[in-house]
Amino acid sequence: FGSSNRPRPTAPPSKSQSPLAARRRTRERGAAMADAEQPKKRTFRKYSYRGIDLDKLLDMSNQELMELFRARQRRKFSRGIKRKPIALLKKLRKAKRETAYGEKPEAVKTHLRNMVIVPEMIGSVVGVYNGKQYINVEIKPEMIGHYLAEFSITYKPIKHGRAGMAGKGAFLPF
Repeated sequence: FGSSNRPRPTAPPSKSQSPLAARRRTRERGAAMADAEQPKKRTFRKYSYRGIDLDKLLDMSNQELMELFRARQRRKFSRGIKRKPIALLKKLRKAKRETAYGEKPEAVKTHLRNMVIVPEMIGSVVGVYNGKQYINVEIKPEMIGHYLAEFSITYKPIKHGRAGMAGKGAFLPF
């Protein structure tokens, strides 16, 4: 009972349906499928952070932007923006300015893993230090409000071996 791999018998065309009408319907289905195969014009979804478009986010002041962030990021901004994050933003602006249109900017290396990503950083490439090396992170609009550290993992995820191999595979006695 259940499912089998045999094809199901199809019902024969009804007597009222002419073979010409059946052919016409098949041709129409083929034309519809050909239309579906043609590439559609791709429309990109306009990004918005908490209901505000990216263009408006770029025009906002730090105070207005701070009010949109979550509590932890708001607290960090309210306690003042220190010298190092401002220096990083200046370096990112400079790297963006010096690149040709349509190309990725040069990576700017930093140890500031606790830096909150702001709209001004979008499109930049940041080398985030993970304790051993710099991981290049391209800043995208979806990253706004997150920390740089979230995109630069500090450990190598472990890969577990096969079950039941507890110490048997390493050394074999003679």
